[in-house]
Amino acid sequence: MYSEVALPTALPTGLPTTLPTEPTERKRTFSVNLLLRSLFHCATLALCVFVSLWGIVMCISIDTKKHSDPIIKDLKYLAAGFGTNWNYAFQTIFLMLSLVHDLLEWLDKQDSQLASRLRYWRDIVFSGLVLPFTLFVSSMFWCVYAVDRELVFPRVYDDVVPWWFNHCVHTNISVVVLIETLLQPRRRPRNFKNEILAVTIVDVAYAIVYYGIYFFTHRWLYRVFGVMTWWQVCLYQLLIWGSSYIFYFLQFPINRLVHGDVEETEVAGLTEQVMNAKDLNEGKMETDLNASNLSKNTWSLKYRTIGSKMENSHL
Repeated sequence: MYSEVALPTALPTGLPTTLPTEPTERKRTFSVNLLLRSLFHCATLALCVFVSLWGIVMCISIDTKKHSDPIIKDLKYLAAGFGTNWNYAFQTIFLMLSLVHDLLEWLDKQDSQLASRLRYWRDIVFSGLVLPFTLFVSSMFWCVYAVDRELVFPRVYDDVVPWWFNHCVHTNISVVVLIETLLQPRRRPRNFKNEILAVTIVDVAYAIVYYGIYFFTHRWLYRVFGVMTWWQVCLYQLLIWGSSYIFYFLQFPINRLVHGDVEETEVAGLTEQVMNAKDLNEGKMETDLNASNLSKNTWSLKYRTIGSKMENSHL
């Protein structure tokens, strides 16, 4: 009356040779993130190029006969010595590297040797140059500006420098760093030695250029140095160097706070894939699908492990 149905006598004992692929939602999130990064890098790079070209034309077109103030002459002939311009150049280089790497990702060439090189130098330029000096320039400029703008941005500059240009090189640079931090996780240094070396080289090189200009021209590029005694200048210089290192070391714990710890994420993700593959062979696929969200949204490896134990328990 009833037909007999043959049941398997034994379950497969071996694990699959390949781990399950990533969920579709994760791939979609990655694509959206790539789209946002590409649009962001393209727009900010275009802005940087425009502002840089505008600044070059602005300095060249300054008429020293019309503007006889020596401060304006310093702006025309010594613009390359301003730390603001150094930092803006670092940010422009970083955005160029980032945009090229984004294009390689769209072409599915992110595993190529070229992409690997770009990724390496992109992260070193950002962590070792862009972030520490951007935060220093932006914070130091606006703090001194709030006390007395004549010490960093004299009112005579208003005759030749538009207000929006000032915000592009002193305010918008920090917004770029903030958005980049949210879009691209950098929880650990790409190369700690090279990044520290980059910070040190720029600190020392800029000090040599800055004080060299003073000793040769007997004029300070930033008037804040002119109201200090020499021992105050030395202390202020130590503050400048120290703040660049402080900003460098602060970026990684803040990044881990925003994006989570990379080691925990990788270990937990691999553990989940292996457990899911094993349970698939044991006939527990349906149970895992219903409970998988329990381990995906946990904060640390400890709670991920607890979630896995709960999934595999039989009550």
